[in-house]
Amino acid sequence: MKYHVSFDIEFRKNPYEGVYVALEGIDGSGKTTQVKRLKEYFEKKGKNAVLTKEPTKESPIGALIQNFLLRKIKLPKVSLQYLFASDRAMHMEKFVEPSLQKGKMVISDRCFWSSVAYGILDKKKDLPAGRQGFNKLSNAEILLVSESILSMYHQFIVPDVTFYISVSADIAISRISKMEKKQEYYETAEKLRKIKAGYDWLAGKFGKEIVVVDGEQSVDKVTAEILKNYDLRSKN
Repeated sequence: MKYHVSFDIEFRKNPYEGVYVALEGIDGSGKTTQVKRLKEYFEKKGKNAVLTKEPTKESPIGALIQNFLLRKIKLPKVSLQYLFASDRAMHMEKFVEPSLQKGKMVISDRCFWSSVAYGILDKKKDLPAGRQGFNKLSNAEILLVSESILSMYHQFIVPDVTFYISVSADIAISRISKMEKKQEYYETAEKLRKIKAGYDWLAGKFGKEIVVVDGEQSVDKVTAEILKNYDLRSKN
């Protein structure tokens, strides 16, 4: 049977004095470096900026996710999105919203957008790598997966601006190989190509929410591009 499927998604906007900024991208895209640089920049501008990261490490659920990512435990794929959603719910209630209420600038290494990009991979295990494979999914299939994931987050505040740092899977893997850390679950070239395709789809679908930044430039140029786009968004 063939059905036409479409959805309208309404995001909860930030009602507080503080500013909520998120950086997204595949592992090895440079998010962690850029959130630190943004914090330093805005603190010099007199902002009370705080850093945070998802999944968290502070909550028991976040610790469970971290153990999965480090391959210390195995979990059924279907459970991952529920764990991510639970961790984010606690994070939003205990850290993000209280910080925004106090007028702080919250700079987050990932937010709920990650769940869509990574969730499509988990729900479509047989998906061929890269954008070509991603495009083999029908728009209805993608929307169904996205809606099922985003429905967990409609009650959460969407970042005022989200920067998607775009790099190829090959560059990401090259960077990860130089890091002194254990390879995580998603850190393979095949998985990162699929996840990048998911992020590319998100950026095209939610262009008003997500700003694409070329992450293959120098670190300084990436920072400059983020700040330029932040200023443009702030004036609107």
